Amino acid sequence: MKKEEDKKIHVKKGFLLLVVASLFLFSISFALSAPTGIDGLDSNFNKTKSAASAQMVNISGGYIASFNLTADVQNPRWKAFVGQVIGSFSLSDGEGSTIYDWTLATVTGRVYATRKVAAPNWGSIACATTANLETENANMNHDKIFDNITATFDDATHGIFYVGAEDFLANECTHTVNTYVGGASTAAFEEVALYDGADIVYAAILEENEVGFDGEAYDFQMLVPEDGSPGFAGATPYYLYIELD
Repeated sequence: MKKEEDKKIHVKKGFLLLVVASLFLFSISFALSAPTGIDGLDSNFNKTKSAASAQMVNISGGYIASFNLTADVQNPRWKAFVGQVIGSFSLSDGEGSTIYDWTLATVTGRVYATRKVAAPNWGSIACATTANLETENANMNHDKIFDNITATFDDATHGIFYVGAEDFLANECTHTVNTYVGGASTAAFEEVALYDGADIVYAAILEENEVGFDGEAYDFQMLVPEDGSPGFAGATPYYLYIELD
C-alpha cells in the first residue's frame, strides 16, 4: 500500500478589528485562517480628571503678594486605552459553528491602534521613522515640541515581537514609549510606533495581569494622539486590531 502523506494545515494569525474609545475587557474567539469580529466587548469606564477649583487670594490694598502656582492640567492632545484580553484559538466554519477551540491560559501578543479606516498593509509594516512621526504631527496638528508625537515616543527600547510574519528584534524600533505605573515610566507596558507605508500603527505589547497606572491589573496600556487643534472638541476614532501568539 502506498503510504499516505501527512497533511499540513498552514494557518495565518488573525487580526481582529475593534473600535473603542475607553477602557475595555473583550473576549476573542477566532479561526486562525481569517480575521473575524469581536465576540464580546465590555466597556468598564471612560473617565477624566475633574478640573481643579479656583484658589482665592485676598490681600489688603497697598500690599504685594508673592506666591507660586502649581497646575496639573489634563492634556487634550492625547488619550489612552487600557484593558484586558480574554482569547482563544478555534476551528470554525463560515456559519460560526466550532469543531474545537483552545482557551488561552496566558495571553501574549499585541494590540494595534490606527486612524486608518481600511486595514493596514501588514505585509509592509516597519518601524516608524522620525519623518513618519513628523508627518503625523502635522496631520494631527501637534505643533507643541514638548508633547508632540515625536517627543512622546522618544524612547528606543522594547523586547522582541513580531507583526504577522515580520520579526522585530529587541530595540530595533527607535520610537517607543513606556506608560506609567505608580507615577513613573515602566518597561511593564511597552508601546511601539510602526508604519505600514502610508499610516502610523501603534502597537502595545500584551502583558499578563500587570499592575497598571491606577493599581488595577491590565494586559495593556497605550497612548494615542488626539487632534491638537486649539479648541478642538470632537474625538478622533481609532481602529484597533489584535494578534495573539
